[in-house]
Amino acid sequence: MNDEDSRAQCSRAGCRVAASWVIRWRNPRIHSADRWKSWAACDDHREYLREFLAARSFPLDVTPLNQAASGP
Repeated sequence: MNDEDSRAQCSRAGCRVAASWVIRWRNPRIHSADRWKSWAACDDHREYLREFLAARSFPLDVTPLNQAASGP
């Protein structure tokens, strides 16, 4: 596998663009406070995915992909 193949792709349905953002989120109705899920996002879909989760009042955090690997 080469470096390009190992890059994260955007989580937006149908998008195959390399991700540059990580959106960490959780659904407090079903996830405990220490369980977070992650979606990858390209620049074009970062706001769309963030708004999708925010509209449901899910706690979320948006971080550049290159900083997310070193985060909690």
